[in-house]
Amino acid sequence: MAENNNRIEFSGFSLFYGQTKGLESITFGIPANRVTAIIGPSGCGKSTCLRAINRMNDLIDNVRVEGTLLIDNEDINQKDIDVVSLRRKVGMVFQKPNLFPKSIYDNVAYGISISGNREMKKNMDEIVVNSLKEAAIWDEVKDRMNRSALELSGGKQQRVCIARALAVYPEVLLMDEPASALDPIATSKIEELLFRLKEKYTIVIVTHNMQQAARVSDKTAFLMLGKLVEYDDTITIFTNPSNKITEEYITGRFG
Repeated sequence: MAENNNRIEFSGFSLFYGQTKGLESITFGIPANRVTAIIGPSGCGKSTCLRAINRMNDLIDNVRVEGTLLIDNEDINQKDIDVVSLRRKVGMVFQKPNLFPKSIYDNVAYGISISGNREMKKNMDEIVVNSLKEAAIWDEVKDRMNRSALELSGGKQQRVCIARALAVYPEVLLMDEPASALDPIATSKIEELLFRLKEKYTIVIVTHNMQQAARVSDKTAFLMLGKLVEYDDTITIFTNPSNKITEEYITGRFG
């Protein structure tokens, strides 16, 4: 693991969509077993930064990167990196619940069923139950496991998505605006869940909600126009930022 307990290290990292620069020479480290929030106005590079961590940007034409992005001291953009294994290690939860039109059980078991891992398949029932428990949704779905997951409310669907991500034993969990489409009660359940999950996982969350970032994260990175403006402990960012632009953003003067 990297020094200073950092699990993930961006170092002079830039990302281009063709000739357009999405990220410009960002450098910061993301600590293990903490929640790190990435904040900034729309179009600032938040999701691009998040998706760089599991190379989801590779799915877009003409993407290229410069600099390094390390996970456990390994440069994940080297040509010999197994991207499938990387995405198993670095799970992702999207803004809107993206469940399949299948049962709750089949949704959570999906990653296991396509993994080719015989040991996991043998223990599939146990893993599905444990993942739903970890995602704090088991008690609400245990009597309807064979029912369609699409019958659930949005907040419950999102927690099933989290269970599905956890079922393949990731080490890092990326969340792209995971509560932006949810009501306040469902949002609070997702936020409570993050406090428990960080005991086992390194979590990176993109959010446009300043109050949410302040509530759930330990560290905060503020991006503007693809550049890292400031990165520090969340309490420092929100109470004593070192950059005037950061202060103006978090107090709502723009963005």
